Amino acid sequence: MSGDTAVIIPAVNEADRIAATIRAAAALPGVDLVVVVDDGSMDQTGRVARATGARVVRHSRNRGKAAAMETGAEAVRLLDEEDAPPRHLLFLDADLGETAQAAAPLIEPVRAAKADMTIAVFSTRVKLGGHGLVVRLSKEGIRRATGFRPAQPLNGQRCLTRAAFEAARPLAHGFGVETALTIDLLRKGYRIAEVEVEMAHRATGTDWRAQLHRARQLRDVARALATRDPIVIQNLDKLRPKR
Repeated sequence: MSGDTAVIIPAVNEADRIAATIRAAAALPGVDLVVVVDDGSMDQTGRVARATGARVVRHSRNRGKAAAMETGAEAVRLLDEEDAPPRHLLFLDADLGETAQAAAPLIEPVRAAKADMTIAVFSTRVKLGGHGLVVRLSKEGIRRATGFRPAQPLNGQRCLTRAAFEAARPLAHGFGVETALTIDLLRKGYRIAEVEVEMAHRATGTDWRAQLHRARQLRDVARALATRDPIVIQNLDKLRPKR
């Protein structure tokens, strides 16, 4: 199969897993380009990624997931051949490791023009240690805004056409990007399909770093929804689990 898909991997301090993720992604049918966006890592993420064969773009400071996605997409655009159709964009998390090899089903509906964006649904569920409130907020916001009830609204494993990606720009800030992508594309008439895949990433812990990560997720999702459906933010307390 000739290359028609680029993989974009936003990465922060993932030197231990990025090589396995790149190798698995590069072996996917139709993938002829892997771009890693090193979003201000303090370890050897960029060096390992480059040594593994990826094109690497580095942010000098951490700018957040959405900015890394936009940087990666722009790098792909510059590398697309002038007279060829633009590549599809497959976004994968850096910590997927070897399970990234299961991402092919995400590409197939986009390649066959049956969907403009696919969203992964992990068939193997890993305990995330506290994401419940953020997931409920995202689900409720998407449902209220579009009527769509996603299974895993925060899943970052997504494949889009270039046209769909451009229609969603500018992307919502940080970790609000997935929620906003779903709402914005559905509102503009783009087709979204959920695809079950055998993939998994590192489970989120319960230490202070993990709690800070969740707080940032909640903040960013709330910001994304505030400009799309402010009522769901006003009712945030109703989404908290009852004690």
